[in-house]
Parts: sequence; structure tokens; C-alpha cells
Amino acid sequence: MDSWINIIALLITTAITAILSSLLKNKSKSNNNNCYNRVVLPPGPKGLPILGNLHMLGDLPHQDLHKLSQKYGPIMHIRLGQVPTIVVSSPDAAELFLKTHDLKFASRPSLQASKYMSYKRKGLVFTEYGTYWREVRKLLSLELLTGAKIEMFKPIRREEVRGVVEVLKAAAGARKAVCVSEMVEKVLENITYRMVFGCKDDRFDFRPIVGESMELAGAFNIGDLVPFLAPFDIQGLVRRMKKVSKKFDEFLVKIIEEHVKDAKKQEGQARDFIDVMLSLMEEDSMKEVKFGKDNIKAIILDVLAAAMDTSVNVVNWAIPELLRHPKLMKRVQDELREVVGIDRMVEESDLPKLNYLNMVIKETMRLHPVGPLLLPHESIEDVKINGYFIPKKSRVLVNVWTIGRDPNAWSEDAEEFNPDRFMDVDIDIHGRDFQLIPFGSGRRKCPGMQLGLVVVQLILAQLLHCFNWELPNGMSPCDLDMKEKFALTLSRASHLNCIPSYRLSPPPPPLPTRRTSRDGGVDKRRAGLAAVFRTDGELVLQYKGASFDDVVDGDEALKRRRRSGWCRGGAWMQREAVVRDIRERLIREMNEYSNIRNIRVRNVECREHLRT
Repeated sequence: MDSWINIIALLITTAITAILSSLLKNKSKSNNNNCYNRVVLPPGPKGLPILGNLHMLGDLPHQDLHKLSQKYGPIMHIRLGQVPTIVVSSPDAAELFLKTHDLKFASRPSLQASKYMSYKRKGLVFTEYGTYWREVRKLLSLELLTGAKIEMFKPIRREEVRGVVEVLKAAAGARKAVCVSEMVEKVLENITYRMVFGCKDDRFDFRPIVGESMELAGAFNIGDLVPFLAPFDIQGLVRRMKKVSKKFDEFLVKIIEEHVKDAKKQEGQARDFIDVMLSLMEEDSMKEVKFGKDNIKAIILDVLAAAMDTSVNVVNWAIPELLRHPKLMKRVQDELREVVGIDRMVEESDLPKLNYLNMVIKETMRLHPVGPLLLPHESIEDVKINGYFIPKKSRVLVNVWTIGRDPNAWSEDAEEFNPDRFMDVDIDIHGRDFQLIPFGSGRRKCPGMQLGLVVVQLILAQLLHCFNWELPNGMSPCDLDMKEKFALTLSRASHLNCIPSYRLSPPPPPLPTRRTSRDGGVDKRRAGLAAVFRTDGELVLQYKGASFDDVVDGDEALKRRRRSGWCRGGAWMQREAVVRDIRERLIREMNEYSNIRNIRVRNVECREHLRT
């Protein structure tokens, strides 16, 4: 937090405290006599009149709260202005609030950010718990973020990630430094646009607006915390919120109008998220709530912010951590080479097999959680936890940044980046294990976490598999700036610039196409890989460069050919590599053909020529 905190503290405490302090004391005594004398609040630091403990929070409030929790414990009470706030800082305490008493803390506080930038809380993220929230959550879970929908958008992810690889290949050829952060932001922006809007649209640049909205939503707003000061907009946040909201609205009105026109032309066939929501609005399928265009806009903003901002931060933290730990980088790339091979890019079907990469992602989210304080919860009623009284309307901040560094949960090296801590340990990242809850837990956990994880895994895997990375100007990895920038999400304070070098083998030569097979049909699903023929449990592959006309069934076949003297010296070694490449690729690509017993490689060149 900026120096405005100290200025406001001085002004308010000198000008207003003298007038209101006696009234506040009398009111406080009355409240204490009525209820607080019978209960015990969690421990916490004493605050100033009116401001409470706001003056104790700086530019990185999650770290300031971490330090306070070391003194006052994992369940701490503070006052943010006039708002009673509970700070949760351990896995056990988080489980109490997010699982045991989940329903009582399932709501969200009313914030000026949600009023001005979420169409008066008509989205999902900042909406209070109730019927409307349940209906919107159901909409997202059953219509927009299902496994089938995630699979449907798979070609989009593949195309966009491969597109950024081609851009980086050009930079690698020129030995040119690139801003990795911007590259990741751009590919995520393109993926999100195509899922939500149906296409990439250069007319609208949401990225800077989304970034500013996350900063505004994460700010400790005096207007929220000291209500009688809200009309003065001391920090200027409301003015910025209105400006951001106006820009968003101008974009979204045009986009929705275009989708309405296109839907009529295409007879209502759904293409993207907006089409689905428009169709639901027309069908009036949400019987219990009124669902209009403002609701669609608010939900779109939630989806854009979650998809474009949170995923970027995971990749932007993971790569610098690996650059600072070269041995770990080598282990990830060795795993990619072993699982994927060096002759092709990563496919989504490879991701479940990349165990060490997934461990790196978990470790990144542990040390650098997407939302360091999660989104604030609010208690629906009075509740007693661990003997402490939590009043109704208390704000609850779950400090996952502190939980990720808890030595009781992670051992004494909790501050170190060490993915091996997840080796042979089944720690779930979806909210069931409370030492690692980057997406939250319980009713208010992120509904799009599965899609987010797939995107993060694919982008990170592709960048590490296709390229080696080095810092420009001889910079040492130890000199990387790992400072944090706090907002609703936790980003790096500076962008990452690196020089890529392409590490995959050149693609094989163009493969011929064949007319027909012995059993009368070409397997067109494998067209482009090679001409493939199936005959009675045997798969025959036409592959340019192979010189063998017998069944390749393992290393013994290669040894037989070596003894027969078909090829000599370097020529033999080259052909041996070709055959191994054929066998390895087909084993990966043809697993679905369970009846295939052998692989036959047909010669497509003159045998006499290959002997030379």
C-alpha cells in the first residue's frame, strides 16, 4: 500500500478522532456489555480509532499479515477500518473455515469494485451467497466449463500454442531476446477470445483493462472499510473503476450485439460462451432469477479475468524459478524428451504422463499462489470456531501465501523451491488438501480450475520442451528479480526477458502418400504421418528413407541386418536411427489399434541406392 495510508492516518486521527472517540468508546462499551463480554475474539494487534490496523499493511499486505500471524497465531483478528476481519494462516484453520463451517463463510462482502465493475454483483466471483449465485455457478459448471466443453476447445489451444512456438522459433534463429511474459499473455488472450467470443478480435484490447481491474479489485479501499469516507473517494479508486467499467461496457455491448445478429443467421447454433449464455437467456431457463445482458457482461468479465490473468502468473513464476535452478530445469526437459520425444511438440494427451512437470506447477503455486489472500469471504451468521467468537459480517482472509510456507506442513525448507517434496506424496491441488489450496476450497472454490490447469500445463510444457532459455546480456539467473506485485492476483514485479534456442530435431522429410492397401483401404486417420496399411493384425508403414522389407519388431531385427552386411559404416547407423524412429513413433501413435501385432516398414527407395 502506498504512502497515502500514513497521510490518511494522520489527517483522520488528528481531525476526527477527537470528535468521535468518546462516541466510539461508549458504543464499544455498550456492545461489549451486550455480547463481547460473553465471548472471546481471536487474538490480534490493537488498532487505531477509525483506521483499525490498516496502517500496518504496506505494498505487500499478504507478507505483513504473515508477519503478524507469526506473533498472534493462525486465527487472528484485526480491524480493517471499521470491518472486523479474521486472517486464517494454517492448513488446519483453513479447513475449519472452508470445509467444517463452509456454509457459514460462503458469502462475499459488498465492495465498490463489485458494484462498479461487476454490474452490481451480477457475475459469479463477487456475488453474495444465495439463489442467484447457485444458478450462475450451475450455468458455468454445466454449460461452459464441462469436460466436454474443455475437450471441444482443444484444437484452439493446440493452434494458438503452436503459433507462439513459431514466433519464438523465428526469434531463436535471430538470437533475439523476447519478453516471455508478453508472449504468454498474448497466447492466453487469443485462447480466451476464441473460447468466449468465437474469434480473435483486434478491435478490442482487454489485456490492460483486465490488469487494471484486478489491481482495483485487490486494493484495500478506504471507501469499503470506512463507509462514512466513501463519498470522498480519497484514493481515487472509484473514478478509475468507473472508467474501466465504461471501457468494458463499450466493448461488450458491440460484441453481444454482433453475436445476436450472427445467432439469427446461424439458426441459434452455439459457437462460444456468449452464444450459450444468449441461448439460455432467450429460453429463460434460469427460472428462479432474472437473467439479462448485464448478467452476461458480468460473467464474461469474470471469465476473462480468471483466464487471462491468473494462468499468466503461474507460467511467469515457474520459468524464472527453473532458470534459477538449472538441475530442476534439466529434469523437466529430460522428462519431456523421454515422454514426448525430441521430434514433435507436446500434445494434451501427453500431459498426464508428465509427472515432474506437474510437480513443478504444484511447487510454483505453493510458493507463488495465484491469489495470495484468495478472494475475501464473509460470515453469514455468528459462529464459534476453536473457542473464538466470529461475528456476523466478519471478513475472512485466507492467507495461502503463509500456508504455503508453513514449516509444520512443508518441513523446514518451506521457503525453498523444491518440486521433489511432491515425490510419492499425493497432495491434491483441487481443494481437498488444505496445505495447498491455490484455487480455494469448498463452495467458493474456482469453478474453472480444470481448464486453467490444462492451459498452464500445455503452455509451460511446450515452452520448456521446444526451447532452451538463457538470460540476455550475460545476466546470471541468481540476479533475476523475484519481487512480487500485489493485486487480486500475485504477479512478478518485472517482466521476464530471455533468449530462446530451439531444441527439437528437424521434422522428418515429406512423407509419400499411397493409393491403396492390400486389404483395399488407406487408413486416412494416419494420412500425413505416412501411408498406412492394415492387414490381418499387421501394420505396414510407407516411410521414406527406410531400407528394410521385413518386420521391424525390436533391436534384434536391427542386429540381424547389421550382421547381413546390407549397410556399412555411417550409412548403417543412419538407417538404424530411421528404423528406431519409425518404431518409437508408431508405438506412440498407434496404441489405439489393439489388434496390431507387428509393424512392417516398406522401402520406398532403390535398394541398390541405399547400399551406397
